Amino acid sequence: MGKIRIAAAALVAVVLGLWVGASHGATVAGSAGVHAAGARPENRDRYAVAGGHDWTRFGWSPARSSAPTFATGITASNVASLHRQQVQIGGTADSSPIYLHAVTVNGRTHDAFFVTTTYGKTVAVDAASGALLWTFTPPGYSSWAGRAQITTATPVADPSRQSIYAASPGGVIYKLSVANGHSVWGVSITRLPSREKIAASLNFFNGKVIATTGGYIGDAPPYQGHVAIISPGGRLLHVWNSLCSNRPGLIEPASCGASDSAIWGRAGAVVDPSSGQLLVATGNGPWNGSTNWGDATIRLDPTATRILGNYTPTNTADLEAGDTDLGSTSPIFLGGGYVAQGGKDGKIRLLSAKRMAGAQAHKGGELSIVSTPSGTDLFTAPAVYRTKSATWLFAADNGGTAAYRLKNGRLAVAWHVGVGGTSPVVAGHLVWVYAPGGGLNVYTLGGRRVATLACGAGHWNSPIVVDGRVALPEGNANDASTSGVLDIWRR
Repeated sequence: MGKIRIAAAALVAVVLGLWVGASHGATVAGSAGVHAAGARPENRDRYAVAGGHDWTRFGWSPARSSAPTFATGITASNVASLHRQQVQIGGTADSSPIYLHAVTVNGRTHDAFFVTTTYGKTVAVDAASGALLWTFTPPGYSSWAGRAQITTATPVADPSRQSIYAASPGGVIYKLSVANGHSVWGVSITRLPSREKIAASLNFFNGKVIATTGGYIGDAPPYQGHVAIISPGGRLLHVWNSLCSNRPGLIEPASCGASDSAIWGRAGAVVDPSSGQLLVATGNGPWNGSTNWGDATIRLDPTATRILGNYTPTNTADLEAGDTDLGSTSPIFLGGGYVAQGGKDGKIRLLSAKRMAGAQAHKGGELSIVSTPSGTDLFTAPAVYRTKSATWLFAADNGGTAAYRLKNGRLAVAWHVGVGGTSPVVAGHLVWVYAPGGGLNVYTLGGRRVATLACGAGHWNSPIVVDGRVALPEGNANDASTSGVLDIWRR
Protein backbone atom coordinates (compact mmCIF):
# COMPACT_ATOMS: atom_id res chain seq x y z
CA MET A 1 0.00 0.00 0.00
CA GLY A 2 2.86 2.31 0.82
CA LYS A 3 3.09 5.98 1.55
CA ILE A 4 -0.24 7.40 0.42
CA ARG A 5 0.36 10.80 -1.12
CA ILE A 6 -3.13 12.31 -0.74
CA ALA A 7 -2.68 14.99 1.92
CA ALA A 8 -5.06 14.98 4.85
CA ALA A 9 -7.29 18.04 4.59
CA ALA A 10 -8.29 20.04 7.66
CA LEU A 11 -11.83 19.58 8.90
CA VAL A 12 -14.10 22.58 8.85
CA ALA A 13 -16.17 23.76 11.82
CA VAL A 14 -19.79 22.67 11.47
CA VAL A 15 -23.06 23.15 13.28
CA LEU A 16 -24.09 19.55 13.80
CA GLY A 17 -27.55 18.10 13.47
CA LEU A 18 -29.22 21.35 12.32
CA TRP A 19 -30.63 22.61 9.04
CA VAL A 20 -28.36 25.10 7.34
CA GLY A 21 -30.68 28.10 7.63
CA ALA A 22 -32.37 29.12 4.41
CA SER A 23 -29.28 28.47 2.32
CA HIS A 24 -29.39 25.84 -0.36
CA GLY A 25 -25.69 25.08 0.15
CA ALA A 26 -24.97 25.10 -3.60
CA THR A 27 -23.38 27.26 -6.22
CA VAL A 28 -24.14 27.00 -9.91
CA ALA A 29 -21.34 26.94 -12.43
CA GLY A 30 -21.00 26.88 -16.18
CA SER A 31 -18.72 24.85 -18.40
CA ALA A 32 -15.47 26.70 -17.71
CA GLY A 33 -12.53 24.35 -17.36
CA VAL A 34 -14.11 21.49 -19.31
CA HIS A 35 -11.88 20.03 -22.01
CA ALA A 36 -13.93 17.96 -24.45
CA ALA A 37 -12.66 15.32 -26.83
CA GLY A 38 -14.92 13.28 -29.06
CA ALA A 39 -18.45 12.07 -28.40
CA ARG A 40 -20.26 12.54 -25.09
CA PRO A 41 -22.82 10.31 -23.40
CA GLU A 42 -26.50 11.08 -23.80
CA ASN A 43 -27.78 13.61 -21.27
CA ARG A 44 -31.43 13.57 -20.25
CA ASP A 45 -33.29 15.51 -17.58
CA ARG A 46 -35.85 13.60 -15.47
CA TYR A 47 -38.12 15.28 -12.99
CA ALA A 48 -40.03 12.41 -11.43
CA VAL A 49 -39.14 11.62 -7.82
CA ALA A 50 -38.77 7.87 -7.85
CA GLY A 51 -38.94 6.45 -4.34
CA GLY A 52 -38.59 2.97 -3.00
CA HIS A 53 -35.03 2.17 -4.07
CA ASP A 54 -32.04 0.83 -2.14
CA TRP A 55 -28.30 1.51 -2.30
CA THR A 56 -26.97 -1.59 -0.62
CA ARG A 57 -23.18 -1.30 -0.97
CA PHE A 58 -20.25 0.77 -2.14
CA GLY A 59 -20.58 1.23 -5.88
CA TRP A 60 -24.32 0.37 -5.83
CA SER A 61 -23.95 -3.00 -7.61
CA PRO A 62 -21.83 -6.12 -7.00
CA ALA A 63 -19.80 -5.07 -10.07
CA ARG A 64 -19.25 -1.64 -8.42
CA SER A 65 -20.59 0.32 -11.40
CA SER A 66 -21.55 3.29 -9.18
CA ALA A 67 -24.25 3.98 -11.77
CA PRO A 68 -27.76 3.08 -10.59
CA THR A 69 -30.38 2.52 -13.25
CA PHE A 70 -33.27 4.22 -11.43
CA ALA A 71 -34.36 7.87 -11.52
CA THR A 72 -33.29 9.78 -8.43
CA GLY A 73 -35.66 12.76 -8.51
CA ILE A 74 -32.63 15.09 -8.65
CA THR A 75 -31.79 16.70 -11.97
CA ALA A 76 -29.60 19.36 -13.49
CA SER A 77 -32.56 21.71 -13.11
CA ASN A 78 -33.13 21.25 -9.37
CA VAL A 79 -29.81 20.12 -7.91
CA ALA A 80 -28.78 23.65 -6.93
CA SER A 81 -31.93 24.02 -4.83
CA LEU A 82 -31.15 21.11 -2.51
CA HIS A 83 -31.05 21.86 1.22
CA ARG A 84 -28.29 20.42 3.39
CA GLN A 85 -28.53 18.97 6.90
CA GLN A 86 -25.41 18.05 8.87
CA VAL A 87 -25.79 15.11 11.21
CA GLN A 88 -23.29 14.23 13.92
CA ILE A 89 -22.58 10.51 13.78
CA GLY A 90 -20.09 9.92 16.59
CA GLY A 91 -17.09 9.23 14.37
CA THR A 92 -15.51 9.85 10.98
CA ALA A 93 -16.96 7.74 8.17
CA ASP A 94 -14.09 7.83 5.67
CA SER A 95 -16.11 5.80 3.20
CA SER A 96 -19.65 6.02 1.80
CA PRO A 97 -23.11 5.34 3.24
CA ILE A 98 -25.59 2.69 2.20
CA TYR A 99 -29.38 3.13 2.15
CA LEU A 100 -32.47 0.99 2.68
CA HIS A 101 -35.97 2.33 2.11
CA ALA A 102 -39.00 1.52 4.23
CA VAL A 103 -37.31 -0.81 6.71
CA THR A 104 -38.47 -1.46 10.26
CA VAL A 105 -36.19 0.14 12.84
CA ASN A 106 -37.13 0.34 16.51
CA GLY A 107 -40.62 -0.84 15.64
CA ARG A 108 -41.36 1.87 13.05
CA THR A 109 -40.88 2.23 9.31
CA HIS A 110 -37.95 4.38 8.20
CA ASP A 111 -35.88 5.17 5.16
CA ALA A 112 -32.40 4.84 6.63
CA PHE A 113 -28.75 5.54 5.87
CA PHE A 114 -26.09 3.32 7.45
CA VAL A 115 -22.41 4.28 7.85
CA THR A 116 -19.41 2.72 9.57
CA THR A 117 -16.93 5.03 11.27
CA THR A 118 -13.18 4.57 11.29
CA TYR A 119 -13.19 3.05 14.78
CA GLY A 120 -15.95 0.61 13.93
CA LYS A 121 -19.10 2.29 15.16
CA THR A 122 -21.94 1.61 12.73
CA VAL A 123 -24.75 4.14 12.80
CA ALA A 124 -28.31 4.11 11.41
CA VAL A 125 -29.70 7.55 10.50
CA ASP A 126 -33.27 8.41 9.56
CA ALA A 127 -33.05 9.68 5.99
CA ALA A 128 -36.06 11.98 6.34
CA SER A 129 -35.20 13.73 9.62
CA GLY A 130 -31.52 13.03 10.28
CA ALA A 131 -32.32 11.48 13.66
CA LEU A 132 -29.97 8.79 14.93
CA LEU A 133 -31.86 5.49 15.07
CA TRP A 134 -29.19 3.31 16.63
CA THR A 135 -25.42 2.98 17.07
CA PHE A 136 -23.48 -0.28 17.22
CA THR A 137 -20.17 -0.06 19.08
CA PRO A 138 -17.90 -3.08 18.56
CA PRO A 139 -16.04 -4.72 21.44
CA GLY A 140 -12.56 -3.21 21.66
CA TYR A 141 -13.63 0.26 20.54
CA SER A 142 -11.94 2.02 23.46
CA SER A 143 -8.60 0.40 22.60
CA TRP A 144 -8.63 1.80 19.03
CA ALA A 145 -10.37 5.16 19.44
CA GLY A 146 -7.99 8.02 18.70
CA ARG A 147 -5.28 5.64 17.49
CA ALA A 148 -3.96 4.40 14.15
CA GLN A 149 -5.90 1.12 14.01
CA ILE A 150 -8.94 1.86 11.83
CA THR A 151 -11.27 0.65 9.10
CA THR A 152 -12.44 2.57 6.03
CA ALA A 153 -14.82 -0.12 4.75
CA THR A 154 -18.35 0.67 3.60
CA PRO A 155 -20.89 -1.85 4.95
CA VAL A 156 -23.10 -4.02 2.73
CA ALA A 157 -26.76 -4.95 3.18
CA ASP A 158 -28.10 -8.48 3.17
CA PRO A 159 -30.63 -9.08 0.34
CA SER A 160 -33.27 -9.78 3.02
CA ARG A 161 -32.96 -6.10 4.02
CA GLN A 162 -33.11 -7.24 7.64
CA SER A 163 -29.35 -7.22 8.27
CA ILE A 164 -26.20 -5.39 7.24
CA TYR A 165 -22.58 -6.49 7.45
CA ALA A 166 -19.95 -4.09 8.81
CA ALA A 167 -16.21 -4.17 9.53
CA SER A 168 -14.28 -3.16 12.62
CA PRO A 169 -10.62 -2.28 13.28
CA GLY A 170 -10.39 -5.51 15.28
CA GLY A 171 -10.47 -7.46 12.00
CA VAL A 172 -14.02 -8.69 12.61
CA ILE A 173 -16.98 -8.60 10.22
CA TYR A 174 -20.27 -8.18 12.12
CA LYS A 175 -23.78 -9.05 11.03
CA LEU A 176 -26.05 -6.37 12.48
CA SER A 177 -29.82 -6.29 12.76
CA VAL A 178 -31.38 -3.43 10.81
CA ALA A 179 -34.20 -3.38 13.37
CA ASN A 180 -32.06 -2.43 16.37
CA GLY A 181 -28.33 -2.56 15.53
CA HIS A 182 -27.69 -5.63 17.67
CA SER A 183 -24.90 -7.96 16.60
CA VAL A 184 -26.09 -11.32 15.28
CA TRP A 185 -22.55 -12.66 14.95
CA GLY A 186 -18.97 -11.59 14.39
CA VAL A 187 -16.31 -13.39 12.32
CA SER A 188 -12.60 -12.60 12.39
CA ILE A 189 -10.90 -12.45 8.99
CA THR A 190 -7.33 -11.87 10.19
CA ARG A 191 -5.04 -13.25 12.85
CA LEU A 192 -3.17 -9.94 13.17
CA PRO A 193 -5.58 -6.98 12.99
CA SER A 194 -2.92 -4.53 14.15
CA ARG A 195 -1.14 -5.16 10.82
CA GLU A 196 -3.94 -6.35 8.53
CA LYS A 197 -6.46 -3.58 7.92
CA ILE A 198 -9.97 -3.90 6.48
CA ALA A 199 -9.71 -0.86 4.25
CA ALA A 200 -11.79 -1.84 1.23
CA SER A 201 -15.57 -1.97 1.10
CA LEU A 202 -17.52 -5.15 1.72
CA ASN A 203 -19.46 -6.91 -1.01
CA PHE A 204 -22.19 -9.57 -1.16
CA PHE A 205 -23.12 -11.98 -3.93
CA ASN A 206 -24.89 -15.29 -4.28
CA GLY A 207 -25.49 -15.66 -0.55
CA LYS A 208 -21.98 -14.80 0.63
CA VAL A 209 -20.19 -11.84 2.21
CA ILE A 210 -16.92 -10.89 0.49
CA ALA A 211 -14.21 -9.00 2.36
CA THR A 212 -10.56 -8.18 1.72
CA THR A 213 -7.57 -7.08 3.80
CA GLY A 214 -4.56 -4.83 3.32
CA GLY A 215 -2.01 -3.10 5.50
CA TYR A 216 -1.52 0.24 7.19
CA ILE A 217 0.30 3.39 6.06
CA GLY A 218 3.99 2.64 6.14
CA ASP A 219 3.53 -1.05 5.25
CA ALA A 220 4.74 -2.35 8.60
CA PRO A 221 5.16 -6.13 8.17
CA PRO A 222 4.00 -8.78 8.39
CA TYR A 223 0.72 -8.85 6.51
CA GLN A 224 -0.73 -10.50 3.43
CA GLY A 225 -3.63 -9.14 1.42
CA HIS A 226 -6.35 -11.76 1.26
CA VAL A 227 -9.95 -12.39 0.24
CA ALA A 228 -12.36 -13.82 2.82
CA ILE A 229 -15.72 -15.46 2.01
CA ILE A 230 -18.30 -15.61 4.83
CA SER A 231 -21.70 -17.28 4.94
CA PRO A 232 -24.76 -15.31 6.14
CA GLY A 233 -24.79 -17.74 9.08
CA GLY A 234 -21.40 -16.50 10.27
CA ARG A 235 -19.02 -19.17 9.02
CA LEU A 236 -15.69 -18.28 7.42
CA LEU A 237 -15.88 -20.44 4.31
CA HIS A 238 -12.74 -19.70 2.32
CA VAL A 239 -9.67 -17.46 2.30
CA TRP A 240 -7.42 -16.79 -0.68
CA ASN A 241 -4.03 -15.32 0.21
CA SER A 242 -2.28 -13.13 -2.35
CA LEU A 243 1.09 -14.13 -0.87
CA CYS A 244 1.68 -17.79 -0.03
CA SER A 245 -1.38 -18.40 -2.21
CA ASN A 246 -0.71 -22.14 -2.05
CA ARG A 247 -1.89 -21.99 1.57
CA PRO A 248 -5.68 -21.75 1.91
CA GLY A 249 -7.38 -20.38 5.00
CA LEU A 250 -6.33 -17.76 7.53
CA ILE A 251 -2.59 -17.84 8.17
CA GLU A 252 -0.38 -16.29 10.78
CA PRO A 253 1.22 -13.43 8.80
CA ALA A 254 4.68 -14.13 10.22
CA SER A 255 4.49 -17.72 8.96
CA CYS A 256 4.58 -16.59 5.33
CA GLY A 257 7.99 -15.67 3.96
CA ALA A 258 6.55 -12.69 2.05
CA SER A 259 4.72 -9.57 3.22
CA ASP A 260 2.44 -6.86 1.81
CA SER A 261 0.39 -7.25 -1.44
CA ALA A 262 -2.56 -5.40 0.09
CA ILE A 263 -6.04 -5.63 -1.41
CA TRP A 264 -7.03 -2.11 -0.46
CA GLY A 265 -8.68 -0.37 -3.44
CA ARG A 266 -11.92 1.36 -2.45
CA ALA A 267 -14.10 -1.20 -4.23
CA GLY A 268 -12.36 -4.23 -2.72
CA ALA A 269 -13.54 -7.38 -4.48
CA VAL A 270 -15.48 -6.68 -7.68
CA VAL A 271 -17.99 -9.28 -8.85
CA ASP A 272 -18.49 -10.27 -12.49
CA PRO A 273 -22.30 -10.60 -12.34
CA SER A 274 -22.45 -13.02 -15.27
CA SER A 275 -20.38 -15.65 -13.48
CA GLY A 276 -19.98 -14.61 -9.84
CA GLN A 277 -16.22 -14.60 -10.34
CA LEU A 278 -14.19 -12.12 -8.28
CA LEU A 279 -11.75 -9.48 -9.47
CA VAL A 280 -9.19 -8.05 -7.06
CA ALA A 281 -6.01 -6.01 -7.41
CA THR A 282 -2.98 -6.20 -5.16
CA GLY A 283 -0.53 -3.55 -4.05
CA ASN A 284 3.22 -3.64 -3.58
CA GLY A 285 4.63 -7.05 -2.80
CA PRO A 286 6.70 -9.84 -4.32
CA TRP A 287 5.46 -11.45 -7.54
CA ASN A 288 6.57 -14.82 -8.85
CA GLY A 289 3.52 -15.78 -10.91
CA SER A 290 2.80 -18.90 -8.86
CA THR A 291 2.40 -18.28 -5.11
CA ASN A 292 3.14 -14.57 -4.70
CA TRP A 293 0.94 -12.09 -6.56
CA GLY A 294 2.00 -8.56 -5.63
CA ASP A 295 1.06 -5.73 -8.04
CA ALA A 296 -1.37 -7.89 -9.98
CA THR A 297 -4.97 -8.07 -11.17
CA ILE A 298 -6.46 -11.42 -10.19
CA ARG A 299 -9.65 -13.19 -11.27
CA LEU A 300 -10.84 -15.79 -8.73
CA ASP A 301 -13.63 -18.33 -8.85
CA PRO A 302 -16.75 -17.37 -6.81
CA THR A 303 -15.52 -19.28 -3.76
CA ALA A 304 -12.09 -17.60 -3.80
CA THR A 305 -10.33 -20.96 -3.97
CA ARG A 306 -8.84 -20.89 -7.50
CA ILE A 307 -7.13 -18.37 -9.76
CA LEU A 308 -8.96 -18.21 -13.09
CA GLY A 309 -7.01 -15.33 -14.58
CA ASN A 310 -4.25 -12.88 -13.81
CA TYR A 311 -2.33 -9.89 -15.12
CA THR A 312 0.72 -7.96 -14.02
CA PRO A 313 2.55 -5.21 -15.92
CA THR A 314 5.91 -6.03 -17.47
CA ASN A 315 7.51 -3.57 -15.04
CA THR A 316 6.03 -5.16 -11.93
CA ALA A 317 9.44 -5.24 -10.21
CA ASP A 318 9.80 -1.49 -10.74
CA LEU A 319 6.31 -0.88 -9.38
CA GLU A 320 7.15 -2.86 -6.24
CA ALA A 321 10.49 -1.11 -5.79
CA GLY A 322 9.00 2.34 -6.30
CA ASP A 323 5.98 1.94 -4.00
CA THR A 324 3.76 2.41 -7.07
CA ASP A 325 0.92 0.01 -6.27
CA LEU A 326 -1.10 -1.37 -9.15
CA GLY A 327 -3.75 -2.14 -6.55
CA SER A 328 -4.26 1.44 -5.33
CA THR A 329 -7.60 1.03 -7.09
CA SER A 330 -9.72 -2.08 -7.63
CA PRO A 331 -10.29 -3.62 -11.07
CA ILE A 332 -12.99 -1.88 -13.12
CA PHE A 333 -15.53 -4.30 -14.63
CA LEU A 334 -16.50 -2.90 -18.02
CA GLY A 335 -18.33 -5.93 -19.43
CA GLY A 336 -18.00 -7.28 -22.95
CA GLY A 337 -14.81 -9.10 -22.01
CA TYR A 338 -13.02 -5.96 -20.83
CA VAL A 339 -11.50 -4.98 -17.48
CA ALA A 340 -9.66 -1.75 -16.68
CA GLN A 341 -6.97 -1.38 -14.04
CA GLY A 342 -5.59 1.89 -12.68
CA GLY A 343 -2.68 2.39 -10.34
CA LYS A 344 -0.37 4.76 -8.54
CA ASP A 345 1.70 5.20 -11.71
CA GLY A 346 -0.92 7.47 -13.29
CA LYS A 347 -2.08 4.92 -15.86
CA ILE A 348 -5.36 3.18 -16.64
CA ARG A 349 -4.83 -0.09 -18.51
CA LEU A 350 -7.51 -1.72 -20.65
CA LEU A 351 -7.27 -5.49 -20.29
CA SER A 352 -8.81 -8.39 -22.18
CA ALA A 353 -10.45 -11.03 -20.00
CA LYS A 354 -9.42 -13.64 -22.59
CA ARG A 355 -5.77 -12.62 -22.58
CA MET A 356 -5.52 -12.81 -18.81
CA ALA A 357 -7.42 -16.11 -18.52
CA GLY A 358 -5.83 -19.10 -16.78
CA ALA A 359 -3.66 -19.69 -13.75
CA GLN A 360 -0.46 -19.43 -15.76
CA ALA A 361 1.28 -16.11 -15.17
CA HIS A 362 0.52 -13.30 -17.63
CA LYS A 363 2.75 -10.24 -17.97
CA GLY A 364 1.78 -7.31 -20.14
CA GLY A 365 -0.65 -7.67 -23.05
CA GLU A 366 -2.69 -4.53 -22.39
CA LEU A 367 -5.10 -3.52 -25.14
CA SER A 368 -4.49 0.17 -24.50
CA ILE A 369 -3.15 2.49 -21.82
CA VAL A 370 -4.42 5.99 -21.05
CA SER A 371 -3.47 8.54 -18.43
CA THR A 372 -5.45 9.02 -15.24
CA PRO A 373 -7.30 12.37 -15.25
CA SER A 374 -4.25 14.37 -14.14
CA GLY A 375 -1.53 11.79 -14.70
CA THR A 376 -1.14 11.08 -11.00
CA ASP A 377 -1.98 8.27 -8.56
CA LEU A 378 -5.46 6.77 -8.86
CA PHE A 379 -6.81 5.93 -5.41
CA THR A 380 -10.48 6.10 -6.30
CA ALA A 381 -13.05 3.72 -7.81
CA PRO A 382 -14.19 4.85 -11.29
CA ALA A 383 -17.86 4.66 -12.27
CA VAL A 384 -19.07 2.70 -15.30
CA TYR A 385 -22.08 4.00 -17.21
CA ARG A 386 -23.64 2.17 -20.12
CA THR A 387 -25.84 3.50 -22.89
CA LYS A 388 -27.27 1.65 -25.88
CA SER A 389 -24.35 2.77 -27.98
CA ALA A 390 -21.35 2.90 -25.67
CA THR A 391 -19.71 2.18 -22.33
CA TRP A 392 -18.31 5.13 -20.40
CA LEU A 393 -15.81 5.24 -17.55
CA PHE A 394 -15.75 8.25 -15.21
CA ALA A 395 -12.63 8.65 -13.08
CA ALA A 396 -11.23 11.22 -10.67
CA ASP A 397 -7.83 11.62 -9.07
CA ASN A 398 -6.30 14.30 -6.91
CA GLY A 399 -5.93 16.73 -9.83
CA GLY A 400 -8.73 16.10 -12.29
CA THR A 401 -11.95 14.39 -13.35
CA ALA A 402 -12.42 12.76 -16.76
CA ALA A 403 -14.80 10.72 -18.86
CA TYR A 404 -13.47 7.96 -21.11
CA ARG A 405 -15.31 6.14 -23.88
CA LEU A 406 -14.71 2.45 -24.57
CA LYS A 407 -14.82 1.77 -28.29
CA ASN A 408 -13.23 -0.89 -30.49
CA GLY A 409 -11.03 -2.19 -27.69
CA ARG A 410 -9.68 1.24 -26.79
CA LEU A 411 -10.30 3.82 -24.07
CA ALA A 412 -10.34 7.42 -25.25
CA VAL A 413 -10.81 10.64 -23.27
CA ALA A 414 -14.19 12.29 -23.97
CA TRP A 415 -13.86 15.23 -21.57
CA HIS A 416 -11.69 16.42 -18.73
CA VAL A 417 -11.84 19.07 -16.01
CA GLY A 418 -8.98 20.16 -13.82
CA VAL A 419 -10.85 19.59 -10.56
CA GLY A 420 -10.01 16.46 -8.61
CA GLY A 421 -12.16 14.24 -6.49
CA THR A 422 -12.89 10.91 -4.89
CA SER A 423 -14.84 7.99 -6.37
CA PRO A 424 -17.43 9.34 -8.86
CA VAL A 425 -21.09 8.35 -8.90
CA VAL A 426 -23.32 8.57 -11.98
CA ALA A 427 -26.92 8.95 -10.81
CA GLY A 428 -29.93 10.64 -12.35
CA HIS A 429 -27.85 11.31 -15.49
CA LEU A 430 -25.50 13.45 -13.45
CA VAL A 431 -21.89 12.84 -12.40
CA TRP A 432 -21.26 13.45 -8.69
CA VAL A 433 -17.66 13.96 -7.57
CA TYR A 434 -16.63 14.94 -4.05
CA ALA A 435 -13.57 17.18 -3.78
CA PRO A 436 -11.62 16.15 -0.65
CA GLY A 437 -10.83 19.79 0.06
CA GLY A 438 -14.58 20.43 0.36
CA GLY A 439 -17.51 20.65 -2.02
CA LEU A 440 -19.57 18.08 -3.95
CA ASN A 441 -19.29 18.93 -7.66
CA VAL A 442 -22.13 17.91 -9.96
CA TYR A 443 -21.64 17.62 -13.71
CA THR A 444 -23.80 16.73 -16.67
CA LEU A 445 -22.78 13.58 -18.49
CA GLY A 446 -21.10 15.85 -21.01
CA GLY A 447 -18.89 17.48 -18.37
CA ARG A 448 -20.65 20.79 -17.69
CA ARG A 449 -20.61 21.62 -13.99
CA VAL A 450 -24.13 22.55 -12.89
CA ALA A 451 -23.64 22.89 -9.14
CA THR A 452 -21.24 22.61 -6.24
CA LEU A 453 -22.94 21.53 -3.02
CA ALA A 454 -21.15 23.09 -0.05
CA CYS A 455 -19.64 20.68 2.47
CA GLY A 456 -16.50 20.14 4.52
CA ALA A 457 -13.23 18.41 3.77
CA GLY A 458 -12.59 14.68 3.66
CA HIS A 459 -10.45 11.89 2.22
CA TRP A 460 -11.90 8.68 0.69
CA ASN A 461 -15.54 9.70 1.27
CA SER A 462 -17.98 9.44 -1.64
CA PRO A 463 -21.70 10.17 -2.05
CA ILE A 464 -24.81 8.16 -2.80
CA VAL A 465 -27.88 9.59 -4.54
CA VAL A 466 -31.23 7.87 -4.05
CA ASP A 467 -34.92 8.66 -3.50
CA GLY A 468 -34.49 12.42 -3.85
CA ARG A 469 -31.65 12.52 -1.31
CA VAL A 470 -27.88 12.79 -1.37
CA ALA A 471 -25.72 11.52 1.50
CA LEU A 472 -22.00 12.11 1.97
CA PRO A 473 -19.80 11.70 5.07
CA GLU A 474 -17.09 14.27 5.81
CA GLY A 475 -13.72 13.83 7.51
CA ASN A 476 -10.40 12.06 7.18
CA ALA A 477 -9.55 8.80 8.92
CA ASN A 478 -5.95 9.94 9.35
CA ASP A 479 -7.08 12.73 11.67
CA ALA A 480 -7.91 10.08 14.31
CA SER A 481 -11.14 11.84 15.24
CA THR A 482 -13.95 10.25 17.24
CA SER A 483 -16.53 12.69 15.89
CA GLY A 484 -17.81 13.27 12.39
CA VAL A 485 -20.52 14.51 10.09
CA LEU A 486 -22.92 12.94 7.63
CA ASP A 487 -24.26 15.50 5.14
CA ILE A 488 -27.76 14.88 3.81
CA TRP A 489 -29.20 16.99 1.00
CA ARG A 490 -32.89 16.91 0.18
CA ARG A 491 -35.26 18.71 -2.14
